[in-house]
Amino acid sequence: MKSFNFQDTLRASYLGYITQAIINNFVPLLFLIFRDSFGIPLEQMTLLITTNFLTQLLVDMLAIKFVDRLGYKVSIVAAHVFAAVGIAGLGLFPMFTEHKFLALLLAVMIYAVGGGLIEVLISPIVEAAPTENKSSSMSLLHSFYCWGMVLVVVCSTAFLYVFGSDSWRLLSGIWALLALGNAFYFSQVPIAMLIEEGESATVRSLFSMKTFWLFIVLMITAGASEQAMAQWASAFAESGLGLTKALGDLVGPMMFAIFMGLSRVFYAKYSEKINLLSYIIGSGLLCLIAYSLIILTTNPILSLVGSALCGLSVGILWPGIFSIAAESIPKGGTALFAILALAGDVGCAIGPSIVGGVAGLFNENLKYGFMVAMIFPVILVAGSAIYRYRYKVRGLLVKAS
Repeated sequence: MKSFNFQDTLRASYLGYITQAIINNFVPLLFLIFRDSFGIPLEQMTLLITTNFLTQLLVDMLAIKFVDRLGYKVSIVAAHVFAAVGIAGLGLFPMFTEHKFLALLLAVMIYAVGGGLIEVLISPIVEAAPTENKSSSMSLLHSFYCWGMVLVVVCSTAFLYVFGSDSWRLLSGIWALLALGNAFYFSQVPIAMLIEEGESATVRSLFSMKTFWLFIVLMITAGASEQAMAQWASAFAESGLGLTKALGDLVGPMMFAIFMGLSRVFYAKYSEKINLLSYIIGSGLLCLIAYSLIILTTNPILSLVGSALCGLSVGILWPGIFSIAAESIPKGGTALFAILALAGDVGCAIGPSIVGGVAGLFNENLKYGFMVAMIFPVILVAGSAIYRYRYKVRGLLVKAS
């Protein structure tokens, strides 16, 4: 019988983020199919995305209370079972009721529970694994969400093109099998606890630390900087390049995701030669350049280059801040990752909302929305510089005990 080691733990974690990519990116590809098959209006289907997001936020908050008690292994296996049931439920649940939309909503809520748990658990599982370079492992881990996004979009689009739109139920089942298979994989691999029971910092002690509040701000701005562009990449590709909607859906998000993944792989490969904090500050500045290029240029190709540069610039932000926070607050435990993930999700909601809201005030011109969104990388760069000066240069970093 095969003996599993911590390399298997890392591989299962990579697959976990691919599962997360399925959870967040599969359903939007089926919107037109749901409309044609079930007669659900497109504006109503936005509730599926909102429900997924809000359910994951709720799980992020609740995970602080129960994950350490249940243990990482039980929790991560359960996360993938929830994901598998929910993804398969997209195809199965509507078959048993006339209320098709409610059936889809139930499936989304179930897999969103899995998505929330995966988001909270995968990073501390990798952080706790006995690897030589924690920040490198974290960056490589988060790159798999990007590759998962590309995989889901390309494979789903190709599958539906080859086998027809009526095959979407079978496709749901295939993606569900991947999640179920990874549930079994996680049940077999060794998983170390980040902090021994009773030794982790309390939530109250975390919130009493100025450093922790700074990390919260950094995570909010990281999420906002990333998703302000990611969520509008498709629309911008259509309006900026004059592409069809189908091609815009592929070119916009995929260019962004590919370059975001490349940024994370680059750091993972060369992390020993790169100062992580300087890399984050440099990435924040590159993000400002990318936004500026998109706002100022009238050349559609340069606009696409700006979108790709934005993906490249934001790639390190989320995993990099996780790594620095884990190093600075070594006894933060699961609560540290859960709260920071929650903060990042808040940013992911704020960024796109501001871009869309401001664009609506200027005749749907997204450039005005991106102009306002530049405040997020500005705050991120300033916050990172404050951290480097106050807590590194002046040696005022106080680790939680």
